[in-house]
Amino acid sequence: MANENVKLKPLGTNKYTDGEGGGDGNSPSSNEDYDPHLYREVENPTTNIETLIHLLKGCLGTGILAMPEAFKNSGLLNGLVSTFLIGALCTYCLHVLVKAQYVMCKRLRVPILSYPQSMKVALESGPQCLRPFAKYSPLLVDFFLIAYQLGICCVYIVFVGVNVKVVVDQYLGKASITIYILCTFIPFLLINCIRNLKLLAPFSTLANIITLASFGVVCYYVFQDLPDISDRPSFGRLYTYPLFFGTTLFALEAVGVVIALENNMKTPKNFGGYCGVLNIGMVVVTVLYVGLGFIGYWKYGDDVQASLTLNFPIHEPMAQAISILYSIAIFISYGLQGYVPVAIIWNTYIVKRLEGSSHLLAWEYLLRFACVIVTFVLALTIPMLGLFISLFGAFCLSALGFAFPAIMEICVYWPDNLGPFRWVLIKDVLLILVGVVGLLAGSYSCISEMVAEFQRLAAEGN
Repeated sequence: MANENVKLKPLGTNKYTDGEGGGDGNSPSSNEDYDPHLYREVENPTTNIETLIHLLKGCLGTGILAMPEAFKNSGLLNGLVSTFLIGALCTYCLHVLVKAQYVMCKRLRVPILSYPQSMKVALESGPQCLRPFAKYSPLLVDFFLIAYQLGICCVYIVFVGVNVKVVVDQYLGKASITIYILCTFIPFLLINCIRNLKLLAPFSTLANIITLASFGVVCYYVFQDLPDISDRPSFGRLYTYPLFFGTTLFALEAVGVVIALENNMKTPKNFGGYCGVLNIGMVVVTVLYVGLGFIGYWKYGDDVQASLTLNFPIHEPMAQAISILYSIAIFISYGLQGYVPVAIIWNTYIVKRLEGSSHLLAWEYLLRFACVIVTFVLALTIPMLGLFISLFGAFCLSALGFAFPAIMEICVYWPDNLGPFRWVLIKDVLLILVGVVGLLAGSYSCISEMVAEFQRLAAEGN
């Protein structure tokens, strides 16, 4: 998806594509005069402001409504400090990823590389012990990207089902969440069958307007009758901290969006830098997440729900309207998020195997149907919104957002450009450890909580 609108200008000699050396980068003098940004041809490039708006849109989804529950798992003060630290760490790792890709493009004299391609090229020029993994790395990166995007789609399905249920139950009586999720299957299937993203653009604009208006009403409810702040613990249990980590990472990290936006900018050099688009966008997003997480948990304490809208007095028409409007906005976003795994699977693994087939369109729609069915099966199997968010954040983004960029940076600067005392290597090893620990601890905590919740529901059923 990230590179669909980018045309690569022919350059004559290309070490990577011509097979000469695989991009070892040992003769930097031949690359000093090459700037990949100058050779990108983008059909509809975005300005700095447009890129910033897209970045904010990509980051402000269901995650922001889950932040108060994340603070419940960390404590008020711990959540405040930790969210700023995780936001800074996410931003730094995104800079590492973008810079590493730029260096590799410069060495290989190509305008652009996708995330999987970048990982492969980096490992090929890195430490000898990592090079055997190079040919498998694109598959691994694609796996995490696909799993993450399908995970987002699962979260969206559960979010819509839960929020519609609390409203409709007020008028028709209580029914199972399964029924509400199944009732949304056809609409989700139809929106995922839209093959042209331009057709979704007007709906995305509508979703942005709805989200902005709804956020104002959310603040109206949250800031009313705040209790004594001393009633909220400053620190939570160590066991639940990985749940906080996973939720916050899911909310803040947008690695796929960032790569796509940087690739499609009119002035990509303005993406990085101290006052670049990435820093400005991430600062705004982090402040919003910290603010709503802090105030939301302060307001509702341990009674806070996985989606903050579920805490509002649902008998009030305004609260009902917010739940429905947010559901509409998230439903529209499903079309965008579902497009990504379809594009990866179709373009990378399927279309080349169907070359010459007269039924390509039918096969593509079959893939789209399959992706929707998979997300619905997962959503019906584990309809736990908060744990879903934490699980996919911890499992996928710990790798995509922390470990992989750090590995790429080690390989890109290996062996002679790792800085004094090899501080780059030390720093990146620490980032890899953060990613691995976050993945294992976060996934374990989420799965344990899911098992405990299933056991509780089974006991209640008996």
